[in-house]
Amino acid sequence: MKPKANLNILKKEIAACQHCADMLPHPPRPVIQISTSSRILIVGQAPGRKVHETGIPFNDPSGDRLRNWMGINHGLFYDASKIAIVPMGFCFPGTGKSGDLPPRPECAKKWRISLLAKLHNIELTLVIGQYAQAWHLKDQTYKNLTETVRSWQDYGDEIIPLPHPSPRNLTWLRKNPWFDREVIPILKTRVKNILEI
Repeated sequence: MKPKANLNILKKEIAACQHCADMLPHPPRPVIQISTSSRILIVGQAPGRKVHETGIPFNDPSGDRLRNWMGINHGLFYDASKIAIVPMGFCFPGTGKSGDLPPRPECAKKWRISLLAKLHNIELTLVIGQYAQAWHLKDQTYKNLTETVRSWQDYGDEIIPLPHPSPRNLTWLRKNPWFDREVIPILKTRVKNILEI
Protein backbone atom coordinates (compact mmCIF):
# COMPACT_ATOMS: atom_id res chain seq x y z
CA MET A 1 0.00 0.00 0.00
CA LYS A 2 1.31 3.46 -0.91
CA PRO A 3 2.24 5.90 1.92
CA LYS A 4 -0.48 8.34 0.83
CA ALA A 5 -3.10 5.57 0.95
CA ASN A 6 -1.84 4.54 4.41
CA LEU A 7 -2.17 8.11 5.62
CA ASN A 8 -5.67 8.47 4.20
CA ILE A 9 -6.75 5.35 6.09
CA LEU A 10 -5.17 6.66 9.29
CA LYS A 11 -6.88 10.06 8.86
CA LYS A 12 -10.26 8.32 8.49
CA GLU A 13 -9.62 6.31 11.64
CA ILE A 14 -8.68 9.49 13.54
CA ALA A 15 -11.76 11.33 12.25
CA ALA A 16 -13.94 8.50 13.61
CA CYS A 17 -12.10 8.23 16.96
CA GLN A 18 -14.33 7.99 20.05
CA HIS A 19 -11.55 6.97 22.45
CA CYS A 20 -12.01 9.94 24.83
CA ALA A 21 -15.73 10.53 24.24
CA ASP A 22 -16.62 9.94 27.91
CA MET A 23 -13.95 12.40 29.08
CA LEU A 24 -14.74 15.33 26.78
CA PRO A 25 -17.37 18.05 27.34
CA HIS A 26 -18.55 17.79 23.71
CA PRO A 27 -18.71 14.97 21.15
CA PRO A 28 -15.22 14.25 19.75
CA ARG A 29 -14.22 16.27 16.70
CA PRO A 30 -10.56 15.56 15.91
CA VAL A 31 -8.92 18.46 14.08
CA ILE A 32 -5.67 17.89 12.20
CA GLN A 33 -4.13 18.91 8.87
CA ILE A 34 -1.61 16.60 7.28
CA SER A 35 -0.17 15.33 4.01
CA THR A 36 2.72 13.03 3.14
CA SER A 37 4.29 16.02 1.35
CA SER A 38 4.05 18.45 4.30
CA ARG A 39 7.32 20.35 4.83
CA ILE A 40 6.60 22.15 8.12
CA LEU A 41 5.00 20.54 11.17
CA ILE A 42 3.12 22.69 13.67
CA VAL A 43 2.59 21.00 17.04
CA GLY A 44 0.11 22.83 19.25
CA GLN A 45 -1.67 21.85 22.44
CA ALA A 46 -5.29 21.04 21.48
CA PRO A 47 -8.09 22.73 19.54
CA GLY A 48 -9.89 25.58 21.29
CA ARG A 49 -13.66 26.12 21.33
CA LYS A 50 -13.77 28.03 18.03
CA VAL A 51 -11.61 25.43 16.29
CA HIS A 52 -13.91 22.71 17.66
CA GLU A 53 -16.93 24.54 16.24
CA THR A 54 -15.43 25.14 12.78
CA GLY A 55 -13.15 22.13 12.36
CA ILE A 56 -10.39 24.45 11.10
CA PRO A 57 -7.08 24.39 13.02
CA PHE A 58 -5.86 27.70 14.46
CA ASN A 59 -9.02 29.41 13.22
CA ASP A 60 -8.82 32.00 16.00
CA PRO A 61 -6.69 34.93 17.27
CA SER A 62 -3.92 32.45 18.20
CA GLY A 63 -3.76 31.41 14.55
CA ASP A 64 -3.59 35.03 13.42
CA ARG A 65 -0.57 35.62 15.63
CA LEU A 66 1.09 32.34 14.61
CA ARG A 67 0.69 33.17 10.90
CA ASN A 68 2.19 36.58 11.61
CA TRP A 69 5.14 34.97 13.40
CA MET A 70 5.67 32.67 10.42
CA GLY A 71 5.22 35.46 7.86
CA ILE A 72 2.62 33.58 5.80
CA ASN A 73 -1.00 34.09 4.76
CA HIS A 74 -4.11 31.92 5.28
CA GLY A 75 -3.78 30.21 1.91
CA LEU A 76 -0.28 28.94 2.58
CA PHE A 77 -1.01 28.10 6.20
CA TYR A 78 -3.92 25.86 5.23
CA ASP A 79 -2.10 24.14 2.37
CA ALA A 80 -1.58 20.64 3.82
CA SER A 81 0.92 19.80 1.08
CA LYS A 82 3.20 22.35 2.73
CA ILE A 83 2.12 22.59 6.38
CA ALA A 84 0.98 19.84 8.74
CA ILE A 85 -0.87 20.77 11.93
CA VAL A 86 -0.88 17.95 14.47
CA PRO A 87 -1.69 19.09 18.03
CA MET A 88 -0.96 16.97 21.09
CA GLY A 89 -4.69 16.42 21.54
CA PHE A 90 -6.91 16.35 18.46
CA CYS A 91 -10.16 17.32 20.24
CA PHE A 92 -11.21 20.34 22.31
CA PRO A 93 -10.60 19.26 25.95
CA GLY A 94 -12.95 21.80 27.54
CA THR A 95 -12.43 24.94 29.57
CA GLY A 96 -10.96 25.25 33.06
CA LYS A 97 -10.67 28.14 35.51
CA SER A 98 -7.83 29.88 33.66
CA GLY A 99 -8.35 28.82 30.06
CA ASP A 100 -8.65 25.63 28.06
CA LEU A 101 -7.84 22.36 29.80
CA PRO A 102 -4.67 20.44 28.86
CA PRO A 103 -4.80 18.09 25.87
CA ARG A 104 -6.06 14.61 26.70
CA PRO A 105 -2.94 12.41 27.10
CA GLU A 106 -4.69 9.38 25.58
CA CYS A 107 -4.60 11.01 22.15
CA ALA A 108 -0.81 11.09 21.84
CA LYS A 109 -0.53 7.53 23.15
CA LYS A 110 -3.04 6.22 20.64
CA TRP A 111 -2.12 8.13 17.46
CA ARG A 112 1.01 10.22 17.59
CA ILE A 113 3.82 7.81 16.70
CA SER A 114 2.00 6.16 13.80
CA LEU A 115 0.86 9.54 12.43
CA LEU A 116 4.25 11.24 12.59
CA ALA A 117 5.85 8.18 10.98
CA LYS A 118 4.00 9.12 7.77
CA LEU A 119 5.71 12.52 7.60
CA HIS A 120 8.94 11.95 5.68
CA ASN A 121 9.42 15.47 4.28
CA ILE A 122 9.32 17.61 7.42
CA GLU A 123 12.17 20.12 7.51
CA LEU A 124 11.00 22.27 10.42
CA THR A 125 8.88 21.50 13.48
CA LEU A 126 7.33 24.32 15.51
CA VAL A 127 6.75 23.03 19.04
CA ILE A 128 4.19 25.27 20.74
CA GLY A 129 3.64 25.25 24.50
CA GLN A 130 4.76 23.09 27.38
CA TYR A 131 2.83 19.90 26.54
CA ALA A 132 4.12 19.80 22.98
CA GLN A 133 7.64 20.59 24.16
CA ALA A 134 7.56 17.90 26.84
CA TRP A 135 6.64 15.24 24.23
CA HIS A 136 8.80 16.35 21.31
CA LEU A 137 11.87 17.58 23.16
CA LYS A 138 11.77 14.88 25.87
CA ASP A 139 14.59 15.45 28.35
CA GLN A 140 16.00 18.36 26.35
CA THR A 141 13.59 20.89 27.84
CA TYR A 142 14.75 23.40 30.43
CA LYS A 143 13.22 24.23 33.83
CA ASN A 144 10.26 26.06 32.29
CA LEU A 145 8.79 27.13 28.96
CA THR A 146 10.57 30.51 29.01
CA GLU A 147 13.98 28.90 29.38
CA THR A 148 13.21 26.30 26.72
CA VAL A 149 12.14 28.96 24.23
CA ARG A 150 15.09 31.18 25.20
CA SER A 151 17.38 28.24 24.37
CA TRP A 152 15.89 27.81 20.87
CA GLN A 153 19.35 27.73 19.27
CA ASP A 154 20.13 24.50 21.15
CA TYR A 155 17.65 22.57 19.00
CA GLY A 156 19.33 22.99 15.64
CA ASP A 157 17.71 24.02 12.37
CA GLU A 158 14.84 21.52 12.43
CA ILE A 159 13.00 22.51 15.63
CA ILE A 160 11.91 25.85 17.09
CA PRO A 161 10.16 25.84 20.49
CA LEU A 162 7.55 28.60 20.78
CA PRO A 163 5.26 30.01 23.45
CA HIS A 164 1.56 29.68 22.74
CA PRO A 165 0.41 32.53 20.45
CA SER A 166 -2.80 32.95 22.48
CA PRO A 167 -3.92 36.47 23.46
CA ARG A 168 -3.62 35.18 27.04
CA ASN A 169 0.16 35.21 26.52
CA LEU A 170 0.45 38.95 25.85
CA THR A 171 1.99 39.48 29.29
CA TRP A 172 4.65 36.84 28.54
CA LEU A 173 5.44 38.49 25.20
CA ARG A 174 5.79 41.91 26.86
CA LYS A 175 8.09 40.48 29.54
CA ASN A 176 10.27 38.71 26.98
CA PRO A 177 11.02 41.21 24.19
CA TRP A 178 14.00 39.09 23.09
CA PHE A 179 11.50 36.63 21.58
CA ASP A 180 10.26 39.14 18.98
CA ARG A 181 13.76 40.44 18.43
CA GLU A 182 15.69 37.16 18.17
CA VAL A 183 13.36 34.25 17.41
CA ILE A 184 10.71 35.66 15.07
CA PRO A 185 13.13 36.87 12.34
CA ILE A 186 14.82 33.44 12.28
CA LEU A 187 11.45 31.69 12.20
CA LYS A 188 10.28 33.80 9.25
CA THR A 189 13.52 33.18 7.37
CA ARG A 190 13.38 29.40 7.86
CA VAL A 191 9.74 29.26 6.79
CA LYS A 192 10.46 31.39 3.72
CA ASN A 193 13.41 29.23 2.70
CA ILE A 194 11.60 25.93 3.20
CA LEU A 195 8.45 27.00 1.37
CA GLU A 196 10.44 28.93 -1.25
CA ILE A 197 8.33 32.08 -0.91
